[in-house]
Amino acid sequence: MTDWIGDTNSVMKMLAASNHCEEERAEHDYYATEPKAIDCLLEKAKLDKNIWEIAAGEGHLSKRLIELGYNVKSTDLVYRGFCAGGVDFLACKDIWDGDILTNPPYKFALEFCEHALELLTEGHSAWMFVKVQFLEGKARRKLFDTKQLKAIYVSTGRIKCAKNGDFEHMNGSAVAYMWAQFTKGYNGQPTVYWIN
Repeated sequence: MTDWIGDTNSVMKMLAASNHCEEERAEHDYYATEPKAIDCLLEKAKLDKNIWEIAAGEGHLSKRLIELGYNVKSTDLVYRGFCAGGVDFLACKDIWDGDILTNPPYKFALEFCEHALELLTEGHSAWMFVKVQFLEGKARRKLFDTKQLKAIYVSTGRIKCAKNGDFEHMNGSAVAYMWAQFTKGYNGQPTVYWIN
């Protein structure tokens, strides 16, 4: 057996800790989500007919929802050829009577969850596609203590999130993802589901 000769950076790369890798993060943290993430979620979950996709990118999730018959409003901070660009979700003030859904930019995932809950009407949900490790961290504990996290849907198979939407040059994914359902007005413990 050979002795380990790697360093901390090597360990973090093996664990897919993106903040320790040499590769630059995508501009505006743009990592497009495989549309099958919607199909996997719908194995167990029921969404409102009206969905606002708040970081729609090139429309990977929005297009799948539209195909399935949902009424989808799509916006993004950056215009990527699909929907209205220049819309900073964190600056939006209009109340939304429906569900909000997205794969948020990871560095702003907490803020996206909190702001979505501010804009939703009672009983509607914010569906956030995030890394499973989103469940840890002291900064997010305050959000979890509000008891509005109704359910998590952990993907048992890997779902791809492609840097800058480039699925063609992506081999696979080393990251475990889940859908987190935050429901306005819910006050209880979350239920865990396994999908995919």
